[in-house]
Formats: sequence, structure tokens, C-alpha cells
Amino acid sequence: MKRRILLAVMVVLAMAGFIISGCARETVSNSWPRIERTKKVVIGLDDTFVPMGFRQKNGQLAGYDIDLAKAVFKRYGIKADFQTIDWSMKETELKNQTIDLIWNGYSVTPERKEKVAFSDNYLINHQILVTKTKSQINSLQDMKGKTLGVQTGSSGAFDLDAQPKILKNMIANKTPILYDTFNDAFIDLDAGRIQGILMDEVYARYYIAHKADPSSYHIVNDPFPPEDFAVGMRKSDNVLRGKINAGLKALKADGTIAKLQKKWFGKVED
Repeated sequence: MKRRILLAVMVVLAMAGFIISGCARETVSNSWPRIERTKKVVIGLDDTFVPMGFRQKNGQLAGYDIDLAKAVFKRYGIKADFQTIDWSMKETELKNQTIDLIWNGYSVTPERKEKVAFSDNYLINHQILVTKTKSQINSLQDMKGKTLGVQTGSSGAFDLDAQPKILKNMIANKTPILYDTFNDAFIDLDAGRIQGILMDEVYARYYIAHKADPSSYHIVNDPFPPEDFAVGMRKSDNVLRGKINAGLKALKADGTIAKLQKKWFGKVED
């Protein structure tokens, strides 16, 4: 009798372990069942990245990526819940499952492909050099011996390290000043503490256009290759990736993406 009881207990424990393991797999390997059940997906972003995702004066989030993410998940009856994160820790936040997606002007790079899976591309971006007009820095060569700022963990920082001959080897100490946000970098640029910022074109043009004196800034195009913006997620989230890609395709077909590009950039990308 005791052996039968012991055997029954072992069977129950084994079944419980199987169920727990199955739940864990749902979270780790496939987030979609949880997202579909809770009707919520958590999106990580840097909330200072205009015009992709940023805080308005009233504290509300706005931006191209905010609108696009909401439109994609609205098709599935799911709420997009945006969570501010340290941009330099974005892949770690994703791995630790504190967020489900990185959706905030996230450039596709070979290095990032090793850590995350990407959706289909939805926007093209370039890295540019922003200077003050009065500094008369009109080319990358004019940055020789000057101090450059970049955001930590940004595509600009990656390009700078990946192709040092283009700009990094010319700047002061061959080392840029790192900033948590582009806002902080602009403060130092305006104060003359740095002479240039290597940054995303979408951010730079929107930011400069909304300054009191846009003509006080100068943009220098650089030879770094163009970048594709896409949504980052865990490599195991194939179902979620498929849902996002299908949503992006549908929004392009019905003209929603064109409307959002017109709204936030004043033009429609091909």
C-alpha cells in the first residue's frame, strides 16, 4: 500500500513538473499565448527619442513608433504598454523578459542580430553629424581634434567603432563623449563643450526644426551606410514576429504607414 501511495505521489509531482515546465516554455519560448491572454504587450523605449517615441510637455508619449505600434496591435485587440528603459541596457531588458519588444528607432546591425530577432524593416535612417553653424564645421575632416558626442548604445556609437577611419581617428583623443540621451548632448553642443554630435537623422531634423533658431545648427552628411529600423524581440518569439510582420504589411497596404510618415516626417519614404 505504501508503495502504491508513494508511486501515486511521484506521478502527481511529475505531472506538476510537466505543467510548470510547460508554463515556463510559454514565457521563455513563445510570448504570444501570454500576450494574447493578457491583451498586453510591453514595449521598451528611450522616451527622449523624437520623433519616434518621446514625452510631450503634458507627459504623454507620442511619436511615429508609438502610433505604429498601437496600430499594429490594435488589429489583434492588444494594448501596447510602453516602458521607459536605459537604452544601453535594451537587449538585457529583453533577455530578462522585463519587456517583450524593443520598438524605438531600433537599427538593424550584425551585432544586434546575434542577440535579438528583427521584424521586417519599416523605415530607413541615416547617421549624420550635427554641429553649430558658427563653428564652421562643414565636413567630417573639420572635426579633426574636435570633441564629438554620441549616445551610449546608439547606432552612431556602433558605426564610429566599426569604421574608425571615417571619423573616430580624427576626433580629440580618438574617443567620443558618451551621453545617456541626445538631449544631454545638445545641451553640451549649445554650450560649446562639444563641437559635434553623431546621431540619427530622424531625431536631428525633427529636433532642429522645433528649436527657436534652426539656422544655428548645421548638418553634415557622412558616408556611414543607411540603416533599417525594425522591431527587436527574443529569437524564440517566432509567432510574435509573424504577427508584427503581418500587421506592418497590412498597414502599408491600407495607407496607414504613409499617413504616419506624412504626419511625423512631412514626407513618405519609398
